[in-house]
Amino acid sequence: MRRQTAVVGILGGMGPAAGADFLRLFVDACAARLQHDGHTVNDQAFPEHWLAQLPIPDRTHALQDTSPGTHQPLEPMLQAVGRLAALGVRHLAIACNTAHAWHTAIQERFPRIDVLHIAQEVALVLSAGGTVRAGLLATEGTYSSGIYQKALADTGLVCHIPLEAERSALMHGIYKGVKAGDLKLANRQFQEVASALIDRHALDVLVLGCTEIPLALRELEKHPQVQLIDPTQVLAQALADKALGACSD
Repeated sequence: MRRQTAVVGILGGMGPAAGADFLRLFVDACAARLQHDGHTVNDQAFPEHWLAQLPIPDRTHALQDTSPGTHQPLEPMLQAVGRLAALGVRHLAIACNTAHAWHTAIQERFPRIDVLHIAQEVALVLSAGGTVRAGLLATEGTYSSGIYQKALADTGLVCHIPLEAERSALMHGIYKGVKAGDLKLANRQFQEVASALIDRHALDVLVLGCTEIPLALRELEKHPQVQLIDPTQVLAQALADKALGACSD
């Protein structure tokens, strides 16, 4: 049986560490899919994939300030996707949760590319696993865009979010922690907010809805029984399935 692969793309740079980590997750997901399907895992078995690692303006700041200007991320994202389209990309993953606020605009501009939606992929996984409610750790931009609240609600799930002060603590951990290279600070901030959210709503599932958060939060100290869902891992698996989904004799 000969495997037919599709060319796929990754829109990164939001931030660079998150884009690089997504690429690692994608390669791991491809290897797992190849093994599952009984194929030899070697260099030649992996699908053609392209990472566009561009300096995209901050997404949360753009959602908070919608005035015209160079700080808006949509145009550079569209330019990057255009380059990927020219390389033959058929399926695209965006390695940033908050950037999915512009998912519709990107999909409309490039109708021939299947632009995966991270929140919708997570909602499908949670629903299939029998989850009925989950907590969400994310950026203020992701919260304000409502992408997870809507995606989970569409599949019958309830999405719980932190209080305002806790959301500020998350942003501090993301910007002064992960993005600044201080993972200890980030882990401390994330642990405190996660524990408060879990205790408040008796949660057993927590979605790490920012690509920087899983880089510093691998496990929960006070609630080891709570399942941590990494949306980037879910999205990477979905992209691998798209890239490796077709086989022919």
